[in-house]
Amino acid sequence: MQPVITAMLKVREAFIAAIIKSLLRTKSILQTILNIWISPVILNGQKIDIDSDGQKKIAAFLEEVERSFRDSTSQSRLVTLSNGLRKQFEESLLANPQCMLPSYNHLLPTGEECGSYLALDVGGSTFRVALIELSGPKGGQESKILKIRSFKIQSVVKQLEGVAFFDWMADRIKETLSGQDGINEVSITPLLMGLSWSFPIEQTSLRSGLLQGMGKGFLAVHGLLGKDLGDLIQDSCSRKGLNVELNAIVNDSSATLLSKAYHDSTTRFALILGTGVNAAVHLPVRIFSPSKFGVRPSSWTDSAKEVIVNTELSMFGAGVLPFTRWDEQLKATHSLPDFQPLEYFVSGGYLGEIVRLVLIEGIQMAGLFGGEVPPSLREMYSLDTETISLIESSTTLLGAHRLFTTRHPSIHPPSQADINAIRLIASHVTHRASSILAAGVHALWQMRNDSESIAAHESSHTIVAYNGSVLENYPRFKENCQEHLDRLVQASGGKAGVVELMYAPESSLLGAAVSVACLGR
Repeated sequence: MQPVITAMLKVREAFIAAIIKSLLRTKSILQTILNIWISPVILNGQKIDIDSDGQKKIAAFLEEVERSFRDSTSQSRLVTLSNGLRKQFEESLLANPQCMLPSYNHLLPTGEECGSYLALDVGGSTFRVALIELSGPKGGQESKILKIRSFKIQSVVKQLEGVAFFDWMADRIKETLSGQDGINEVSITPLLMGLSWSFPIEQTSLRSGLLQGMGKGFLAVHGLLGKDLGDLIQDSCSRKGLNVELNAIVNDSSATLLSKAYHDSTTRFALILGTGVNAAVHLPVRIFSPSKFGVRPSSWTDSAKEVIVNTELSMFGAGVLPFTRWDEQLKATHSLPDFQPLEYFVSGGYLGEIVRLVLIEGIQMAGLFGGEVPPSLREMYSLDTETISLIESSTTLLGAHRLFTTRHPSIHPPSQADINAIRLIASHVTHRASSILAAGVHALWQMRNDSESIAAHESSHTIVAYNGSVLENYPRFKENCQEHLDRLVQASGGKAGVVELMYAPESSLLGAAVSVACLGR
């Protein structure tokens, strides 16, 4: 019987693949697939009855998965979620010391800034250095990367303690700028430098911040906790004879907003969705409690009317997010179950794990994979988001089957029907994630409109600059998010497309450069 069923599945492969692509548009598609899967069929003139109790059990389980994840994506539920998130955002403008953090960037670029700048981007695994030219509208090409180098931060580098790590950075900067005229000459004007820093700091000025724990295996903070990050980098560069001057430190979401705003003046938001999630928004200073700004120089407070805000979006959502039992399972085993509620629902660090939890239940309770859990799936977080992304993007079930079995080998390999089930589960989990992210963006948009006394129907076109591996690469994720966002905007009285997600390439580097360029005004 199994060879016959396998042959049948191959015949239908292209048809099922096409259906899956349409799955996100209608709830009736799953039932269509299930009807095909469990009904009697004709193969080579022979009627084959595959209507078994086991297959009905699998069908019932997949229908339950669909209901559990799809019900929360209805427009009414998303409007309620958006309203709940907006309330939390507004409360955090007044008191929360962890979220809605006003940066020192209060100027958006005009697009006319010009000059050459050095941009640094320090992430968890890579250090990038780029020489960037901003030409303004008269230059034809508004920004250009003249030179760029990328350096892997290997474990041996992460283990460098104290200033040794910053000296390593300075050496890499020197390598990148080797051959550039004037960089090592003290008699000329220093090359202005901006830094995109992906680790926590307590920022004390646009170019200064007190170093905090970096995590991820880095030992650079040993002996330097609470020291000024800007001074540490500047001192290391000076020791290496580099004629550079650090003028700005930004985080990834602020850099993304600045980079896109340089090219399009309608940019007011930025969205990052990769392993984690965050957002930035440009808001009026007057809507914040004065305590949110701490002690700042009068020159800043006198001139700042609006400010780029690091929302720390990942930390919102407690009490308003649509939990399923699988979300509860993830939370129950997490070391910080209440720290980043929204991130656990939408980010690349967790989407694969939610799919794994659903799949494990389907194997153990409904008989997927013949009731046998592949050994590699028994470990937490063993099914990563990249794998489910590649499975969903595969044009054939055969290709998806080959990919999965290569990454998760088993003495009882899954059938193509099992792989189809993974694709269905993944599509539900990620579709919900795209809708929740859209609700978060919509809530920020409404809050900003309210702060400016702008009615939804009067709102002008606004760009949400985005980057991050999930939004950039996961099949249809960005499109689904945009569709949900359009519906939410329309439900508020606005027009579809008035809030538009737009990719911001090389945003960490360009944003760091733009941040420095804005100081020249």
